[in-house]
Order: sequence, then C-alpha cells, then structure tokens
Amino acid sequence: MVVLILTSCPAGLRGHLTRWLMEVSAGVFVGRLNPKLRDHVWDLVLEAARGHALMVFTDREREQGFGFRTNDHDWVPTDVDGVTLMLRPGLRRTTSLRKGWSNASRYRRRSSSRGGMAKVNGNQPSVG
Repeated sequence: MVVLILTSCPAGLRGHLTRWLMEVSAGVFVGRLNPKLRDHVWDLVLEAARGHALMVFTDREREQGFGFRTNDHDWVPTDVDGVTLMLRPGLRRTTSLRKGWSNASRYRRRSSSRGGMAKVNGNQPSVG
C-alpha cells in the first residue's frame, strides 16, 4: 500500500501519477505498487514536484511495518532505536524543570520520618 501526498503539484504530474495510483483528494494518491515501481514513482515526483511531497508505504522489514520518504519538508525523519520518528526542528521546550523534590515525594518523606502516616487536614487518615 502506498499513500502519496503532494502540495503545489503540476497538473501533468497528477495526471501521470493516475496511471498507477488513485487520486482520492486533491494531491492525495493511494494504491498498491511493487518496490521497483514505487522507487520509479518517487523519482518522477522528485523531478517534477514544486512543493512538499510525502510518501508512506508498506515495508515489512521495518519494525513499524511501514516506511516513508519526504521531500522539501521542515520535519525530518529520524531513527530512534530502530523506529523512525518525525523530528520537528522548530519545536523547543518552553518550560524548564524545577530542581528539587516533587510535592508528593516531600509528603512521603515527611510521613515516613514521623513513623507512619501523616495527618491530613487535622483528621486521622482511615486505613482500609
């Protein structure tokens, strides 16, 4: 199974791709291609495409069961322990982690140092 997504695609390329794939929406093509034909179609896309191109295909030799190729995308395929993930280069972590113990950890440390369970709101906690 192959899914091919194109943006800013020339009409001639869209017509050429309909020889092998069905266009289910504007710029979205779906079909079954053998690996050799899939490589040929990708080469055609690279030669003629003016925008983004993404191809997702079945690949039984990969851990995920599928593979993908991209062209002119900001997101970059990255291998992480044998699994391909998409890296979003512009995404940065905005919050920093606070140093020290968490509130739950402080509570447990206090209650264990008192030799049992701590009082909650002045009431003895029920066990059961």
